[in-house]
Parts: sequence; C-alpha cells; structure tokens
Amino acid sequence: MAADRSRADSLRWVAQGTAIFFGALAALPDDLLERPTALDGWSGRHLLAHVAANADALVNLVNWAHIGEERPMYSSPAQRDADIEAGARRPAAELCAWAAQAAETLDARLAELDEQQWNHEVRTAQGRTVPAEEVPWMRAREVMVHAVDLGAGVEFDDLPDDFLAALIDDIAAKRSGAAGPALALTATGHGGTWAVSGAGDPTPVTGTLGGLAAYLSGRRSDGVTGTGGGPAPELPRWL
Repeated sequence: MAADRSRADSLRWVAQGTAIFFGALAALPDDLLERPTALDGWSGRHLLAHVAANADALVNLVNWAHIGEERPMYSSPAQRDADIEAGARRPAAELCAWAAQAAETLDARLAELDEQQWNHEVRTAQGRTVPAEEVPWMRAREVMVHAVDLGAGVEFDDLPDDFLAALIDDIAAKRSGAAGPALALTATGHGGTWAVSGAGDPTPVTGTLGGLAAYLSGRRSDGVTGTGGGPAPELPRWL
C-alpha cells in the first residue's frame, strides 16, 4: 500500500468512482453499450458486466474477512470469463440493475467490517495475499478506470488528482521489475515523480497526472511525451 493512501481515502474514492461510473453510464444511450470499447474484445456490455461481477467478487473477499471462512473472488478464471459473457447478453436494463445492486451490496458489506476484520488477510484473483483493507482500493481502481473505458466522455484528467497519484504509485510499483522499459515519470503541474525499473536506461516521460495514469495503464498516451518530446515507449494494458 502506498504510504500516503489510507483506508478512508480508498473508501472516499470508491464513493466518488461509483458516482462517476454510474453518472457516465446514465449519459450513455443503451445502443452505445453494443459498440466495442478500447478493451480488446469487449463491448460496453462486457465492460458493465465485468464491473458488476467485480463487485460480487469483492463481496466474497469482504465476507471472507467478516466470517473468517475462505471465499475466493472467482471459482476460476474460466468461470469469471463465462460470467462476463453471460452478463453481457442480459437485457440492458437488467444488466444496469445488476451493476447498481452489486455496487450497493459491496458498499453495505464494507460498512459492516470492524477493525480486526479490516486486517484479516484475503487473496486476490491474482493470488496476492492482502489485508481486507485493500478491497476498497481494488474497487476504486475498477470504477474509476472503467468509467473512462466506457467512452461516455470521462477522461483520466477528470478523475481526482489524489486518486490519480495513488494509481500511478500502484501501477509504477507493479510494472517495476516486470518485462518492460525503465521509465522516469514526471507529472506537469503537480511535482510528482515516479520511477519504473526495467530494461535499459530510464526513458523520461512527462505528462499530466491523467496522462501518466492513462499511459501507465496501457490506454491512449496522447497526453505524455518521451525523450526529446517524442512518443513514450508502448506499454501493455493493465487492469
């Protein structure tokens, strides 16, 4: 966990991100859910089903922390993918209702955790063991980033600055040491700097907080520049 990211921060970002996501969804005509998104192979329907299923999966982790009995996020990666495909075929109104209800249920379950339960260890879908306190951050990332992916007019620069800084912290740490280029990131108008370890000498990359978050997460990188004002090295999608 980033040193300057608290549980209260993550819970606040969940609330903000949920409002941003469902506000963007409400502004999106149902027929646009049929169109492809920037995420390979996913329509808006797939994206919405994923966000709904993610809330259900995180409820499993909260219940695990609450009762002390193991509750995996998903039974298997194949089942996760099958649930998203099945969800994407639901009628639009039903799909939207599922996403909204799942979000409300997750919020209610998080509010029930006591201090001991917040510190109970659970396991993410990627196999990481983390305290339940990490669940709100996991959800905040999903609703904030996928609000942009919906293609309803929300951009990374529209997201809260403190969330974006925490997101860059998180992705930079995860990309460090993985196969990829070394990077030296600087946020214009913010003063934040980040290092990503990797192959070769670090490539300087400059941009707004939103531009850097978009770039590091493998989305459009128009808002960043690399060495000499040229393009930054390409990165695979994250999240």
